[in-house]
Amino acid sequence: MTRLVVKVGGHALDSLTPSSSVLRELAEDISHLMRAGTEVVLVHGGGPQIAELLASVGVESRFHEGLRITDAQTMEYVAMALGHVNILISAAMNHAGLASVGVSGADGSLLRSAALGEPWLRAGAVPVVHPEVITSLWANGFCPVVSSLAVDANGELVNCNADTAAGALAGSLDADALVLLSDIDQLRRDPEDASSSLAEATSREVADLIASGAAREGMRPKMQAALDALDAGARRVIMGNGTRPHALRSSLDASVPITEVVR
Repeated sequence: MTRLVVKVGGHALDSLTPSSSVLRELAEDISHLMRAGTEVVLVHGGGPQIAELLASVGVESRFHEGLRITDAQTMEYVAMALGHVNILISAAMNHAGLASVGVSGADGSLLRSAALGEPWLRAGAVPVVHPEVITSLWANGFCPVVSSLAVDANGELVNCNADTAAGALAGSLDADALVLLSDIDQLRRDPEDASSSLAEATSREVADLIASGAAREGMRPKMQAALDALDAGARRVIMGNGTRPHALRSSLDASVPITEVVR
């Protein structure tokens, strides 16, 4: 049985309505994979929606090394925004014909994570995964749609980065692939130089990009998630552009520019 963890975020989630071509085509691609016997879990971000909600209530968005600084007040708004995104994605998936169920990392203690503390506060470390929620939904024919809220040892909410959560899930589930769909095509050695794009990269090359600072801001946790997934047992990581038509299918068959990361 093939297993696939797909994370979608960035501008690929600019529209969360049932008429969104991105969500409709994603649902079609996942449905095709599930009919062929692949078990798929979809993990989503919500950075733009969180930023919009925070701005509407006058709370500044702050980041350090690509992770959102999350104080207690911000944590409440993050939970609101991610819950709303999760419901809308699940509704769009079901409308497009994909039997799906939305869950957060707090459901069934799916994701347990410790808050990082200063300077990130309630932003979370790499979570420990309790995959029974996922495998139970798979057994009943559903695609889990996961938001990256996690809980700590005291049952308090933790803001776990969605890439980090997806990487942990891919490793825990022994996934054949982790697919990271954002709004860029490929990893670059130089973020400002399109000619430095990489079609393939090893774990060592990705680690060097992180250490050198070339993988910075939001790319840093994404690439660290790729390393975590591979270290924990995932076979490969594919990075593609979620705004392209049928982004999942075209990334898997490499008919569009992607970066594939292997051990």
